[in-house]
Amino acid sequence: MNTTLSWIKAYVPDLDCTAQEYTDAMTLSGTKVEGYEAADRDLEKIVIGQIEKIERHPDADKLIICQVNIGSETIQIVTGAPNVKEGDKVPVVLDGGRVAGNHDGKMTEGGIKIKKGKLRGVESNGMMCSIEELGSTKELYPEAPEYGIYIFPEDAEVGADAIEALGLHDVTFEYEITSNRVDCFGVIGIAREAAATFGKKFHPPVVTPTGNDENAADYIKVTVKDTDLCPRYCARVVKNIHIAPSPKWMQRRLAAAGIRPINNIVDITNYIMEEYGQPMHAYDYDQLSGHEIIVRRAEKGEKFVTLDDQERTLDENVLVICDGEKSVGIAGIMGGENSMITDDVKTMLFEAACFDGTNIRLSAKRIGLRTDASAKFEKGLDPNNAEEAINRACQLIEELGAGEVVGGMVDVYPVVKQPVRIPFEPDRINALLGTDISADQMLAYFKKIDLGYDEVTNEVIAPTFRQDLFRTADLAEEVARFYGYANIPTTLPSGEATTGKLPFDLRVRATAQDIAEFCGFSQGMMYSFESPKAFDKLLIPTDSPLRNAIRIMNPLGEDFSIMRTQSVNGMLTSLAFNYSHRNKNVRLYELGNIYLPKALPLTELPDERMQFTLGMYGDGDFFTMKGVVEEFLEKVGITCRKTYSPESGKPFLHPGRQANIYCGETLVGYLGEVHPTVAATYGIGEKAYIAVLDMPEIVKLATYDRKYQGIAKFPAVTRDISMVVPKSILAGQIEEMIIKRGGQILEGCELFDIYEGAQIKAGFKSMAYSITFRAKDRTLGESDITAAMKKIWNGLESMGIDIRS
Repeated sequence: MNTTLSWIKAYVPDLDCTAQEYTDAMTLSGTKVEGYEAADRDLEKIVIGQIEKIERHPDADKLIICQVNIGSETIQIVTGAPNVKEGDKVPVVLDGGRVAGNHDGKMTEGGIKIKKGKLRGVESNGMMCSIEELGSTKELYPEAPEYGIYIFPEDAEVGADAIEALGLHDVTFEYEITSNRVDCFGVIGIAREAAATFGKKFHPPVVTPTGNDENAADYIKVTVKDTDLCPRYCARVVKNIHIAPSPKWMQRRLAAAGIRPINNIVDITNYIMEEYGQPMHAYDYDQLSGHEIIVRRAEKGEKFVTLDDQERTLDENVLVICDGEKSVGIAGIMGGENSMITDDVKTMLFEAACFDGTNIRLSAKRIGLRTDASAKFEKGLDPNNAEEAINRACQLIEELGAGEVVGGMVDVYPVVKQPVRIPFEPDRINALLGTDISADQMLAYFKKIDLGYDEVTNEVIAPTFRQDLFRTADLAEEVARFYGYANIPTTLPSGEATTGKLPFDLRVRATAQDIAEFCGFSQGMMYSFESPKAFDKLLIPTDSPLRNAIRIMNPLGEDFSIMRTQSVNGMLTSLAFNYSHRNKNVRLYELGNIYLPKALPLTELPDERMQFTLGMYGDGDFFTMKGVVEEFLEKVGITCRKTYSPESGKPFLHPGRQANIYCGETLVGYLGEVHPTVAATYGIGEKAYIAVLDMPEIVKLATYDRKYQGIAKFPAVTRDISMVVPKSILAGQIEEMIIKRGGQILEGCELFDIYEGAQIKAGFKSMAYSITFRAKDRTLGESDITAAMKKIWNGLESMGIDIRS
């Protein structure tokens, strides 16, 4: 649904806002604006000029030199336009102005700035414009030439704003209208919402009585056989038809809505469809056999040629409009070629009807033809809107001199639709919204959108065009959108129901999945049943407790005969499968149980422990895997210090590239590079890495409670320390000593350099740390830093470390 701001202002004349203000306010009040486009975008310093003299260019056969009067002065412009002559009034871009730069349907971002200069040696002080260069098209301005400069009418004022004269100081808005707001599929409905949103007076079109002293019932007879599919059918007759172009204001409004202007009769029907949201159709009265209309279901297999010259096959579920002998239209979708309006029409029949929305939607789909009319009918229109729309169309017929309207109207409306009456319960509305709005304020909101109120029965009366209002909750929504959603206070829900959520262990498990997938791991599902041979493949010693596995009483075979006591075999099997299929850079994760018996033979259920297993090969190394583990531990809120011990003793991992993972004093898992022998056994031809985290221990330490601290108010102080360290001392041990000796003012430490080489004696390495201090309550002094650093030095020296600086 598109409308121009000028069309809205025709019904809300006091509306004064920018395009962005309109967009924001309408969206917040429930009429969502998808976007807008200003017609005068990138148009600056453009006036109406009159060509007073034309001379040929001395050095170019296709250029002419024009002396153009712009009101305040006469300027010289060189142009190659073929259609201008002396006396023409044209749009002129002055020096420093801008044009839209619409060439071949492509807009230049920011427009094109016009500067005075010379063309083939002759000075030119501006530019005369085509309608495309003004950012518009021939569809909006059909009087514009195919090629060349736009020519204004003779009564145009020289020196006046050309953009104003062309009506380009306008904005087109695009709306997203929900299907239940049928009233907003017409400009009048949008304007009513705009008036209510901005607190302005709404001025709908004033429809005056039309028609001569004759009676339309003497011209046409209407019979509706299927009133369930056509609850109302209105018909009026217009004679002495005069086909001509519609006025420019109507053409431009239709073009802005995406409808191509054709002639005054067709344009009026399209205009009413956009204005009222009521599709209409016009038939050639003289082509209607028997001068009657019959609305009935089609016969099965009936053929019909529509206005687009296509033959359609109908069935008994399609509603058709017929005359005394034949079908002349498919109800609510498209008219027939046999009764179309031509330039020779003398008398016509105007139709404004209401059809069953569901039937129209299914019929359009069934015959493969969806039109603007069917798109509106299928929403379910208000039958009471049809009379107002057809009378408005006849009014425009008379105002535009398009014909003589016959008096009276044939109206088949067996069951009149009545307004819906809803009990007014302000306390209940406030309870639903969590507000404290007075009843008078609510009624004021209702009045703005034409809802009535019956004081005697204490009921709100919803007019028939508001087909979305049936109950108190609907009224509460109306109150909320005009009160302002942002103004509704935050309140706790009342009642006995509690908010559902995942159990804590499942939340931790979900976090593990999120982190793994965020880091590029794909989920794998491994078997809980394994082969006893897996222990040998993993180099697990014969006396290891891991070999105490639960045997299956009736296994599928030896390869699925025991319950797994570790998750590594399944992960390595999956990695090997991917490697054998030449998949590169594989990352997999699994969340699955291992089964540790408390005694064999079983006397009670085993300990089922969920394991978070990560495996990868390709891009990445030990520290890549370590980073994923630490990301997960941080995400689940484990704040205690994480340490890594190389004495993990896992036979299936590389002896120098493995570590147990501790959170505080708790062992939560291990990680490392797969032992080369094990990798070769599984058929993995490159370095592979795994990490296994014991989820029951993780859950004990995890928390989703977060305590945030403000930004530090006092500056930090940084000191660097360089040392020569025995290779046997790990970086974690050094950091633990720094943290232990740094005291409360220590904010952090970071290893930024490590070196081993000829300049360092054998068995040692050079390491350098950056240590940061900060106090929460004061600016640190040099004595504070010196004392802390001395403690750190003493502690490091006690470990056999040589401090260099």
